[in-house]
Amino acid sequence: MKFRIVVEYDPVTKSYGAYCPELPGCCSAGDTEEEALENAKEAIALYLEPSGKENNKKGKVFEVEVSV
Repeated sequence: MKFRIVVEYDPVTKSYGAYCPELPGCCSAGDTEEEALENAKEAIALYLEPSGKENNKKGKVFEVEVSV
């Protein structure tokens, strides 16, 4: 699965911020553009990781795979 990652340089902190527009709240940063990209990949993987949270007794849990 592919995601877009937007990387922006912040002159105040002299570092790079990265976020994934398709995943609200999924963002990361790094000292270099490359580091920000690698950290963003890790953030996406963690964002998409199942939570393990128990559902209520009436609900059913399904796992689906999406390919575009």
